[in-house]
Amino acid sequence: MALTSLTGEELATQPANWRRAATLAAEASLALPQRGERVAVIGCGTSWFMAQAYAALREAGGHGETDALAASEFPPGRGYDRILAISRSGTTTEVLDVLGRAKAPTAAVTGDPDTPIAGAADQLLVLDFADERSVVQTRFATTALALLRAHLELEDALPAGVASVPRAADDAERALAEPLPEGLLAAEQVTFLGRGWTYGLAQEAGLKMREAATAWTEAYPAMEYRHGPISVAAPGRAVWSLGELPPGLAADVARTGALLVADSGAGGLDPLADLVRVQRLAVALAGARGLNPDEPRSLTRSVILA
Repeated sequence: MALTSLTGEELATQPANWRRAATLAAEASLALPQRGERVAVIGCGTSWFMAQAYAALREAGGHGETDALAASEFPPGRGYDRILAISRSGTTTEVLDVLGRAKAPTAAVTGDPDTPIAGAADQLLVLDFADERSVVQTRFATTALALLRAHLELEDALPAGVASVPRAADDAERALAEPLPEGLLAAEQVTFLGRGWTYGLAQEAGLKMREAATAWTEAYPAMEYRHGPISVAAPGRAVWSLGELPPGLAADVARTGALLVADSGAGGLDPLADLVRVQRLAVALAGARGLNPDEPRSLTRSVILA
């Protein structure tokens, strides 16, 4: 793919970013959730979806009860042993508000240490090498998840079937090099599906397509797809599963005439690497529509409220 945007250039660095994050997991260990702690992971937008993926991984791996919360919806009366924030900019109002009111120990993963989050969180984990100039988040979000996933691996708390971060990085190189699935650029609509930790990835996939290319996309837990959303599936539209499809769902999609993409999960691409393909599609679709994916309509790098 010809890289003609900051977003395209930045998303292509993800394999190296993930490998670097994996090497940082051990030294970051004390700032990250400890086994058995009840944890809230907060964020906004893309960061919230990464929080969802991490929370599902952590609980499925037996590491501890974990809630993933949009920072604006944080329940003030609920008790936690630790609050972990994900914030690329370090300036998002809702995240800073939660950290400022927190009674539990706090930590934050950020791309910019020279921002208010440095004073708001008890401990700071800096991924400045994965920060971005594009408004659209790609590599920071996935690198934050790679760090958290690598920490779970160190704690022997990765769920069965979830690969190591270096293996995911290898798959991301494939995701960058191989052609995108045929027919997706022409699809009128795309629905993304996920199960467990990959539902957060599906949510992020849909958001990335909307942000960069103003595309009509939706995202659902895969088992919920039959409960209404499948009604929009039709020829000229697509269903993309990040992770394995439930039994029988491929046949249900086939009957609608929609294009099915289901290449990740057991024996296929790591689902996080599959998200890289969605990012590439978003950039390609933006280009085809004459849009600049670096500066999506009505969006800024951070939401700072008066």
